[in-house]
Amino acid sequence: MLRDDDHRRGRQRKASERTNLNPFVVIGGDASPRDQRDLMERPFFSLAKTPRTRPIFYQAADVEVQVFAMPEHGMATIWDADVLIWAASQIVEAENRGLTTSRFFRFTPYQLLRGIGRPTGNRQYLLLKAALARLQSTVIATTIRNGAHWRRRQFSWINEWEEMTTHAGRVEGMEFVLPEWFYNGVVDRSLVLTIDPAYFRLTGGIERWLYRVARKHAGRQRHGWLFEIAHLHVKSGSLARISDFALDLRRIAARQPLPGYRLQIERENGRELLRFLPENPSTVPVENHVNGIGTSGARTIGTSGANRATHSIEESNKDSNSSSLTRAHARHGACATRRSAP
Repeated sequence: MLRDDDHRRGRQRKASERTNLNPFVVIGGDASPRDQRDLMERPFFSLAKTPRTRPIFYQAADVEVQVFAMPEHGMATIWDADVLIWAASQIVEAENRGLTTSRFFRFTPYQLLRGIGRPTGNRQYLLLKAALARLQSTVIATTIRNGAHWRRRQFSWINEWEEMTTHAGRVEGMEFVLPEWFYNGVVDRSLVLTIDPAYFRLTGGIERWLYRVARKHAGRQRHGWLFEIAHLHVKSGSLARISDFALDLRRIAARQPLPGYRLQIERENGRELLRFLPENPSTVPVENHVNGIGTSGARTIGTSGANRATHSIEESNKDSNSSSLTRAHARHGACATRRSAP
């Protein structure tokens, strides 16, 4: 006989988005970590471990990002984003094996925690539930990857989530549903990059954000990528004063904690700059490299060439990729076109 709470759970399930989606059951095993490109360079997450409720408002050219937090939970943090990295990694790995994926994940906490390099004890499980609560309650509004006739998309990082328990209270598994915006940005392989597993061992919020920026822009280019520190401050969404932010970058550059990249502080014409240099640069020429310096007042992202003349600033990585969204919608709920893993 069902108890009253079982009846309530049944009514909730009827209204759940999961009833219209086939579950993607995570099969376990190691998956190379992958990150979604749009999340790697813009201020989608809090970089602080203390709860943040102040919204993020970011605009560069036609790109807008707004992030809002609920006071009860605070804004989703860059550590919470490990859940999304894990989800992206599982989607890509499954599709590489010819399996069908969906936004509806079914997994065990053990699988997720192991996948992001965390311990698997009770405390980590409680922290995981808190992270899922922040990911669900944080609201994002952005113009990135909008269709031709749409101005802004609004969503949360997780639409809904639930833990599955026995009558004795033992947790047997978890489920969550990803938003279409994120899922579409993963099944389109051009919008996914592999990252170093050592990323999960970075303890500082700014360190983690810098690694994602370095991986997104510098890649393995011989001359790396150069940013004005004031520009990085704007892109990070940090609440710190720019002087404190710059001091943090100098300290990080002195420690060199980023896996696969070296940080180099440079100065030019009264401006302080940060260069990301790959430790193992590629010998393959880079097409359409950018020779300007990323600045907070320019319509630009950064630089990859050695010639850093300010008159040669170019805009890179424009967000007018609505065709990607169109392609992704066409294969919503099914596996992506088979391509080699990024």
